Amino acid sequence: MPSATLDTVPGTLFYFTPPADGSEPYNRVNTDPTSTIPLSNWTPQKYTVHIENVRGKEALFTLDEAGFQYFKHPARYTSFIDDDEIKAEYYPESADLIQKITGASRVVLFDHTIRRRILGQVDMAGKRQPVKEVHVDQTASSAISRVHLHLPPSEAPELLKHRFQIINLWRPISHPAFDMPLTLCDYRTVDKENDLAAVARISPERRGETYRVKYNPQHRWKYLKGMTPEEFVLIKCFDSTKDSGVSVFTPHTAFLDPSAPEETLPRESIELRALVFYD
Repeated sequence: MPSATLDTVPGTLFYFTPPADGSEPYNRVNTDPTSTIPLSNWTPQKYTVHIENVRGKEALFTLDEAGFQYFKHPARYTSFIDDDEIKAEYYPESADLIQKITGASRVVLFDHTIRRRILGQVDMAGKRQPVKEVHVDQTASSAISRVHLHLPPSEAPELLKHRFQIINLWRPISHPAFDMPLTLCDYRTVDKENDLAAVARISPERRGETYRVKYNPQHRWKYLKGMTPEEFVLIKCFDSTKDSGVSVFTPHTAFLDPSAPEETLPRESIELRALVFYD
């Protein structure tokens, strides 16, 4: 682990360790809280790392190099209470924003998650909590499945012949996110051949797949302290590019910032997930 600096804080991150019995790892989400089936069959391992606050240095981290990029652009829609209203009002402005930034030919938003932290609350439908494990939202196979799931059969095969990405747009809502902020791992410090583990994501609606991440002391973690609702970060979850110099994904997680102000409000945030296509 690199030595601490004035711009870093110590953070406890939870990395992947495989199931002791050698079985396929899984996580269950949005499940019945009365169910007795375990939510997962693997145990996260805790590591303390230095996490750098990049405020004032945001320009050093770009989507195609680091795998994430910070921006300042207030949203016109700010309510974030009603899902249908969010889809009708926040989706279009966000799709336009992603398209303008990336130069994509088409952007399709396929879902969103609002997280309002409640101390002691188990993550469940309607009460989604910050994710405390290092992860990547999509694997290569689940990203392709997303295209087939959200695009008509008449369009998906042609779209998959070209470059496409899955990008999240994450922003705080209501107040700055001092509590349980989001930290992101610079893609340039990840060993993409050895650091990832595919984990089944099982929900009542469907079976998907995400990556969990194994500890690597070379990882370099970044965050933007006190992100405001006027700020957002684009997070690359998948890129079909064949260019070895371009980022393909971004490990990320929430963490407890020991330098957060006392009595800070619990985190509230929204993340949109977008399929991003290029001609």
